[in-house]
Amino acid sequence: MDATFWALIGLILFFVLMVYVKVPGKIGSALDNRAVKIREELEEARRMREEAQALLSEYQRKRHEAESEAEAIIAEANAEAERLTLETNQALDEMIARRTKAAEEKIAQAESQAVAEVRAKAADIAVAAAEEILTAKVKDKLADDILSKSIAQVKDRLN
Repeated sequence: MDATFWALIGLILFFVLMVYVKVPGKIGSALDNRAVKIREELEEARRMREEAQALLSEYQRKRHEAESEAEAIIAEANAEAERLTLETNQALDEMIARRTKAAEEKIAQAESQAVAEVRAKAADIAVAAAEEILTAKVKDKLADDILSKSIAQVKDRLN
């Protein structure tokens, strides 16, 4: 019996002892427990991934809604700015038209007043000239009648 035989016997006894102490069952149950833990961790990771995916899609939807709302606000602001610009331009045009009309009325009034003043001055000068001519050439009652008629005619024509 050599050393190889004793080594074989030791090995067989070692395996028998392992089976007796139930080491293979303990290793199997430890591996099964580890596999269950890994399966649970994978399930937890899958669930967390799905939650993260749902959260990501929710945030993307909210971002899209916010962008749409911002675009709508910008469009509304642009429309409001255009409307205000149009209203302001219309108000400015109306104000310019009113002021132009008022200025034209003042000019027309000043013109008619100037014409009236010129006519009055011309009438006064014509009356004075007629009076001088008639007093120099016509005397007495005839002069008074002609002067009165002439003054009345000049006043009627000028007014």
